[in-house]
Amino acid sequence: MVNPVAAYPGIWREKHGVLPNSFALSYGILGHLLGLALVIQPSWPAVVLGILLTAHSLIICAYLVHEAAHMTLFRARSHNELIGEILLWIVGGGYASFKRIRYLHLRHHQDRADVGCFDYQAFLQRRPAWLRRLVLALEWAYIPAVELIMHLQVMVRPFIEKHRHQYRLRVILFGMSRLALFVLLYYFSPWALLAYALAYGMMLQALFLADAFAHTYEAFFVTDPAQAVPTNTRDREYDIHHSFSNLISTRWPWLNLLNLNFGYHTAHHEKASVAWHDLPAFHRQRFGEGQHEQILPYRELLKTLHNNRLKRVFVDDYGEVGSGPDRAKGFIGAHGVSFLSIV
Repeated sequence: MVNPVAAYPGIWREKHGVLPNSFALSYGILGHLLGLALVIQPSWPAVVLGILLTAHSLIICAYLVHEAAHMTLFRARSHNELIGEILLWIVGGGYASFKRIRYLHLRHHQDRADVGCFDYQAFLQRRPAWLRRLVLALEWAYIPAVELIMHLQVMVRPFIEKHRHQYRLRVILFGMSRLALFVLLYYFSPWALLAYALAYGMMLQALFLADAFAHTYEAFFVTDPAQAVPTNTRDREYDIHHSFSNLISTRWPWLNLLNLNFGYHTAHHEKASVAWHDLPAFHRQRFGEGQHEQILPYRELLKTLHNNRLKRVFVDDYGEVGSGPDRAKGFIGAHGVSFLSIV
């Protein structure tokens, strides 16, 4: 029997993925350029539209990085790695290489745990009390202070940790290229920098929301990305019961395309090689139609998202999902687990 993937001669991994992947990449890249063009306009309606378009194109590009990390876009590893690096530049996450980000993210799947290289809670506990209060105040106001710290640490640690010195040149070159972008935006309109900051903050919040309630995993912090962590009893059944499908909408499934079906997270962890455009069908095949105990849509998370936004900053664990209509009440959620910043 001929393997349909092997029989397809194109550069894309799957023939039926040509259109959805082409559209997603085009929207992410061209939409981002259009969004930046709009935020430098003198018209405030255009600027508002530009902020929204820039934010959403950043979100799509971030989740395309995730797809490239699982090699679901192109047939060749080199093509996935190349587009991954390009998209990382767009989302401002290229201070770490695509290969480093991919390695830590795949550990998340293999170890069935959140494995990261930076413990932001320990970092904040060693800082002055005023800084902790500032972080809590910003999080109270829905400003993603913790996620900003996670992204900033990727930039700073190569200059203060000896075993990361080899990453300095990349950070410098990437930082200079980003600075050039910001200077260009400022040249056309000083307000464009504020608009971009708002769009970037919206992206961070969207990524945080999708990550925060995806698992009730254990968290481990390692100094070496290859450092082993205890496996305990984290088998396949553990993975299913500790992973949740945080769908944007169950009534209108097409809305889940807003983050490239990342919400079908239980299905993604069941078979990580399934591309984003096939996840809804695979979810139905694996878990059936209708409500499932691992489905935890956004409408059930909004209350705990709000009520626990301060407790979440220094929480010991992510909490538990209960049963009944208020089952997300004890699910506190997690900060600092984005695949873009765990390195």
